[in-house]
Amino acid sequence: MKYYLIVGEASGDLHASRLMRSLRRLDGEADFRFFGGDLMSAVGGTRVKHYRELAYMGFVPVLLHLRTIFKNMAVCKRDIVEWQPDVVILVDYPGFNLDIAKFLHANNSIPVYYYISPKIWAWKEYRIKNIKRDVSEMFSILPFEVQFYEGKHHFPIHYVGNPTADEVTEFLASYTETFDDFCRKNGLSTDKPLIALLAGSRRQEIKDNLPAMLEAASRYAGKYQLVVAGAPSIPHEYYDKFISGHDVSVVYDQTYPLLAHSTSALVTSGTATLETALFGVPQVVCYETPIPKVIAFLRKHLIKVRYISLVNLIADREVVTELVADTFSVENIAKELGKLLPGSTERTAMLDGYAEVKRRLGKKNAPDNAAEIMVGLLKKESKGQ
Repeated sequence: MKYYLIVGEASGDLHASRLMRSLRRLDGEADFRFFGGDLMSAVGGTRVKHYRELAYMGFVPVLLHLRTIFKNMAVCKRDIVEWQPDVVILVDYPGFNLDIAKFLHANNSIPVYYYISPKIWAWKEYRIKNIKRDVSEMFSILPFEVQFYEGKHHFPIHYVGNPTADEVTEFLASYTETFDDFCRKNGLSTDKPLIALLAGSRRQEIKDNLPAMLEAASRYAGKYQLVVAGAPSIPHEYYDKFISGHDVSVVYDQTYPLLAHSTSALVTSGTATLETALFGVPQVVCYETPIPKVIAFLRKHLIKVRYISLVNLIADREVVTELVADTFSVENIAKELGKLLPGSTERTAMLDGYAEVKRRLGKKNAPDNAAEIMVGLLKKESKGQ
């Protein structure tokens, strides 16, 4: 069968590449065409455009590149119609992908499968109307989305498991590097435990969060080593202006090994909060926002969810402390970090909460499970059932 996939960022490239491998194991004649990245290209098929040509984040960058965005959308629509795939698989990236789904629904009968739901439960819930109209099947990777879609909006979906949980489990099963080996390889001391600082993967996130993280964590630098997880897409020089004057190291493209050897962590919200929990590392979630009092008001009155971290959203309670908007400060970060160092009751309680998160995620292999459902549905459709 012919599969057309569309992703718009690095995480989508990873998840889509794993899904493609699973599809190929089930469908020996799988033919892929895609808007994607290097990981998808390594699986095989034809890449029409790299996701880097699509990925504009924030109001101003999107506004400045509107002509390019609309051109890419037109290219994508035309290419799908010309290739006539058996299915189009959208991976997150709703601003682009929901427009593609709308076009396909209005103009032909190609089924649209959505792998990794847009976060409409947090904001832009009105998009549910378009999803119900334009998306044939939704494949969710977060267990609480089942209640949102099926319970609240009466739209059946498939919870297939969580790919991040799969990736962490697979990493831990094969990772053999000792603490001493990791430290020596990265020029760290083997005598002090590590505190990891995960300040995000984008320049703006790093600029907003890392300075306060460093100032807060530096209070514990006598007994612990501070190590920043350097994002592979960020030049080394970018970190220099933030770490200058601090007793801190940066390791690049080694987030999982760093977490495997860390005692505690400061983490900017996102998938990294879930990864940190799955590694069993107690964490403080830190996310600075502009005009914090206004953001605090919006969180309380307009945003649909109580939490920003995936850990708390999955657990449906506060497992990890979230310092966001008006609660984000060096003093608060330092105080909450101190509570999570070895020997504290707060640390033990958080680890118990992590166990609940893992239980809720389940043990399904997300790409394998999604691929099995997808191929089964497509085979039924091809037989006219």
